[in-house]
Amino acid sequence: MLIVGELINASRKAISKQIETRDETAIRQVARNQLDAGAHYIDVNAGVFVGQEGDYLKWLVSTVQQEVEAPCCIDSPDPEAIEQALSVHRGTPMINSISLEKERYDKLMPLIAGTDFKVIALCMSDEGMPETAGARLANADKLVNRLLQNNVRPENIYVDPLVQPVSVNKDFGMEFLRAVEGIMTGTDGIHTICGLSNVSFGLPNRPFLNQTFMVMAIARGLDAAILNPLDRRMMAGIVAAEALAGRDEYCMNYLKAHRAGQFDLK
Repeated sequence: MLIVGELINASRKAISKQIETRDETAIRQVARNQLDAGAHYIDVNAGVFVGQEGDYLKWLVSTVQQEVEAPCCIDSPDPEAIEQALSVHRGTPMINSISLEKERYDKLMPLIAGTDFKVIALCMSDEGMPETAGARLANADKLVNRLLQNNVRPENIYVDPLVQPVSVNKDFGMEFLRAVEGIMTGTDGIHTICGLSNVSFGLPNRPFLNQTFMVMAIARGLDAAILNPLDRRMMAGIVAAEALAGRDEYCMNYLKAHRAGQFDLK
């Protein structure tokens, strides 16, 4: 399971203040904590700073990579902001994200085409959020084919079928899961990813719902997620679910986590 640490996001009030004041020590610590907890990529988002997003993204990438030997997931629909961040990025980044929405697609595809970047592909179009597995799969098929035609390799494509809250529609959870399964059995090498916490929006005990939904998604083939790696129960559940789903040869990752005390959650 590829983990993208979600915590350096300007939509969070504390992080927004740290970005605005350029609190390098605080941002570096958040990056370090996420990497130490198991993140493979560190998401950086400065979207609330309209007109300054590129400058802040560039600072975030530089600050994060001064602290950790990890690539960033550059989180913006603005190619100019992404280009500024890329100018200081070391290694191969993940771009979050492209979709079938014409404006976003037309702006981002030239930046992505022919590169080795990891790319998050949202199952979103100008028609809005898909509600059924079938609609998600149709959008995924179109977007993946366009990415392949623009020389993005299958193994670099991470399709996001878009999690929606079950408090709004009881079927949203299962429609997402069916979409994950369909995508993972459709095109060799393609990955699926999501920010799954939206599933619990508006409900109590959200962490417990999120943890349970993650296990269900892994059983359907989900192999990447944007989440809070400091949620120890979530991370332990991922390791256990991958072992049970046959994605951990000889349960080596499970045994390593056991020896490290990862399942001591008291």
